[in-house]
Amino acid sequence: MEASSTARVICSYLDSYVGKNVIVVGKVVQIRGDEAVIDADGNITAHLNRGSHLAAGNGAQLIGKVNPDLSVKVLSSLDLGNNVDFSLANLVAKVSHQNKDLFIYD
Repeated sequence: MEASSTARVICSYLDSYVGKNVIVVGKVVQIRGDEAVIDADGNITAHLNRGSHLAAGNGAQLIGKVNPDLSVKVLSSLDLGNNVDFSLANLVAKVSHQNKDLFIYD
């Protein structure tokens, strides 16, 4: 089996990862049943799984698959609490894409 990486993304990068797994770190803006809106430098709709226990206003890390409509089907989620530096999380995603040869491989 070949090694592959899971890219850290912000909202504007989702269209490059349709059908692939990604990591999203953002703020939980809203929860509606089994869906959440995550602000990761833009709003992303996340389809939560039964194991997702997120709280509105907190940070979250999601690992999931990008759907054709650019929503994310969550495979795993982690509530990061309310002390998250979102500008730093966004910067990490941006830097990893500016230096793909160091951070991202398939």
